[in-house]
Amino acid sequence: MRCVIARFPFELTKGGVLESMKDIKPEPVTGESVIIGRRHYPVKQVGQVITRQDRRDFSAAEVLRAMTQLGFTCRALPKAAPLDIPGSLQHAPAMLGTP
Repeated sequence: MRCVIARFPFELTKGGVLESMKDIKPEPVTGESVIIGRRHYPVKQVGQVITRQDRRDFSAAEVLRAMTQLGFTCRALPKAAPLDIPGSLQHAPAMLGTP
């Protein structure tokens, strides 16, 4: 499949990506990730390995789009819970009235 990442065309196949990532140790995932085999890889790490470009040259969205089209499972960054909503233990005394 032909993909454009960082303005450069790449011919990627699912087998080619699996072969490229076979001996690569996954870095800790802190954002979007791609599941390749049984491992979770950060999107930028996958992009760097398959394109051999610096991570600053492409966006995570470009790699996510290509990996999704190839049939890999991609996970987006989970949204954080708002900090200003009180929990049930903090909410109950407020409703009952505090001395």
